[in-house]
Amino acid sequence: MTTLTQTAPASAQGLLRNRWFQLFIGLVCMMAISSPQYVWTLFTKPLTAKLGVPLSELQITFSMLIVLQTFFSPFQGSLIERFGARRLIAIGTFMSGLSWILAAQVSSIGMFYLAYGLVGGLGTGIVYVGVVGQMVRWFPDRRGFAVGMVAAGYGMGAILTTFPISSSLASAGLETTLWQFGLVFAVIGVIASQALRSPDAAQTAAMPASAIAAGTHDLAPRQMLRTPLFWLMFVMMTMMSTSGLMVTSQMATFARDFGVANVMVFGLAALPLALTIDRLTNGLTRPFFGWVSDRWGRENTMFVAFALEGVAMALWLATRDNAVLFVLLSGVVFFGWGEIFSLFPSTLTDTFGTRNATANYGWLYISQGIGSIFGGPLAAMMHEKTGSWHPVFGTAITLDILAACLALMVLKPWRSRYLARVAK
Repeated sequence: MTTLTQTAPASAQGLLRNRWFQLFIGLVCMMAISSPQYVWTLFTKPLTAKLGVPLSELQITFSMLIVLQTFFSPFQGSLIERFGARRLIAIGTFMSGLSWILAAQVSSIGMFYLAYGLVGGLGTGIVYVGVVGQMVRWFPDRRGFAVGMVAAGYGMGAILTTFPISSSLASAGLETTLWQFGLVFAVIGVIASQALRSPDAAQTAAMPASAIAAGTHDLAPRQMLRTPLFWLMFVMMTMMSTSGLMVTSQMATFARDFGVANVMVFGLAALPLALTIDRLTNGLTRPFFGWVSDRWGRENTMFVAFALEGVAMALWLATRDNAVLFVLLSGVVFFGWGEIFSLFPSTLTDTFGTRNATANYGWLYISQGIGSIFGGPLAAMMHEKTGSWHPVFGTAITLDILAACLALMVLKPWRSRYLARVAK
């Protein structure tokens, strides 16, 4: 009996210290916070009707969500480094679910900004940078793949909720949908976060020596911020975030304008079908291109992926009145965008080390917030002013192709010289 009693806790501790189990828990936490961003487009029509505001004013909520998720991430990353991932990520998942519960109760756009944008943004930001920071430590030898997997949870988590939320909006209404799903997200996230652990010294020492050696030159955030290399990554991630978030936040609107939103494709309405496929490809691209970059190189992979999104968006616009191509190409667009959430944090940690990985990524993650401003309300304003989606798409396509060229022609030689200098 004594042996069994002692073995069970030991076995549980062994599971909690298994890095693949930690990857699974990180994935669940990310899935619990994915819907506020990735099903937002389903709420825009009922919210504009309820709150009596134009789309561009409502889209400020989406930008607030991303801006607050990202702009406070350096501070949140420092808190996680100090107080531990388990405690902070539990708080973050609770806040993310609570934001929907509060949003269900409000009747003014100002209060909606505070509920959905402020509370949700701060909560999801804590979880995102915390989980990514955990994975770059647990998987120094497979950094791109591991970060891609948990980032996939953020991108794919909404696959499980897109159709249920769409159905609930039609049958139960906006308020009921928000508070019920918000409660479910909060409960799942808080429970999962209690299993999170960080690698101890013995586990770190047992990790592949070559992978750890690549990250031994650890820079604190204040040192990293003085390097031109960091700011190049920051600009590139801002460019890619802008194009991707334009599609994420405006897709329901331009699908209706193109006349394809409610066309039946493969027995389903084109818009929710496209959103579901997007969640799948937006998730799959993160571990896939992360795995490719572990073997083929970060910058080479960036070039291919970023160019893929630019070309797919150009074809998307050219065939915008074809509902079948709208659905299929939307999946390709997101397959060329979502990988930024595995490639950039992996590249950053490869370059500036693991010791301050969470706090350092918090600074880079601010670029996502800037991209949400350009891709959210400013893109909506551009459409409202011009009466056309062509300049909006043209800008996004240009940013994609320019970022692809920067990856191969500027980032690759700059980073190579930096790492060679560090090695000496």
